[in-house]
Amino acid sequence: MDWLVFAQKMASMARDLLAQESVDATLEGTTAAAVELVEGCDAAGILVLSGGRVRSYAPTEQLVIDSDRLQEELREGPCFDVARPENDERVFRIPSFTEPSERWPAYVPRARDLGVGSMMGFLLYTEEEELGALNVYSRRAGVFTDASETAGWLLASHAAVALAGARNEAQLQEAIATRHTIGEAMGILMGRHHITEEQAFDILRKRSQATNTKLRDIARRVCETGSPG
Repeated sequence: MDWLVFAQKMASMARDLLAQESVDATLEGTTAAAVELVEGCDAAGILVLSGGRVRSYAPTEQLVIDSDRLQEELREGPCFDVARPENDERVFRIPSFTEPSERWPAYVPRARDLGVGSMMGFLLYTEEEELGALNVYSRRAGVFTDASETAGWLLASHAAVALAGARNEAQLQEAIATRHTIGEAMGILMGRHHITEEQAFDILRKRSQATNTKLRDIARRVCETGSPG
């Protein structure tokens, strides 16, 4: 691998990821970069594991989705291992799916049937009970080398920074929108019932608790119908 060329491409990719305007765009940029920059990579995707449920983001091929669903179905696989609190593993590599695996005896042969030859994965983030990982696949066995793993880890490290920024921005925008919606709903209730700001908020809060519904959803209902329901 020409590391000078790789470094130049990595720098360009890092700038592009930080410039993305949404989490989805950041994820899509990450998986596209993996296919381009990691030697031997045929397909890539982001797997998010939350409460035992798997979600696939920015898959470059159907193969990625099928592999993610297979891990969820079997409750077995690299990402399920990484998610365990006692496991401090951040990178894994399955060199070849042509041989039996003691660690993942059910996943490996089923994934081989999907067309997976070799695989690597890199932890992107852990947040409470949620995990995000970048997975890269090759249809050929034994294609990923130590250099491939190093390149993937460098890519994942840059992607993790960009993803954290995109997630924080998305959360901030959601918080601002929620605050605006709640304020608008309170204004509607205050005008309709001639009550104070504190009383209006209390109506929203009590309705939220009584129905086990998020406060912003109750507020949105007031904005749309004039009533908390």
